[in-house]
Amino acid sequence: MKAIAYSIKPQEKEFLAVANGKRHDLTLISNELNSQTVSFALGKDVVIISDYDILDRQMLWELKAISVTKIITRSKTTTHIDLKEATRMGFNIANVPEEDQTLESIAKQTMRNLNAWDTGKCVGKACCCQKVCAMDRKR
Repeated sequence: MKAIAYSIKPQEKEFLAVANGKRHDLTLISNELNSQTVSFALGKDVVIISDYDILDRQMLWELKAISVTKIITRSKTTTHIDLKEATRMGFNIANVPEEDQTLESIAKQTMRNLNAWDTGKCVGKACCCQKVCAMDRKR
């Protein structure tokens, strides 16, 4: 998958690169996601954000306009994402729900989400979509 990760801190880079293992076309930038930097996501399938990147209705529409379909937040919380609007617009959304919130663990969780989507699978408990899917029907 082609992905871009915004708001990357220097100490996160190595963990994300190692967790990726050259599987995905992953771009890491220190810029936050906003209306001036959203164009960096052009041609990407997935946007990876931090809890400092705000995905309100306007930003979601900007991402949709450039064909981004999936969003991963490198946080447990999703309060910085308008989940209702994102679901309505058809985005797949995931977080990193594990208790271990070290940078290494967050990087591994992020790549597990990318790997699952890459193989057409649900991200399981990391799923933040507010729609009923096949995984919900199995539970």
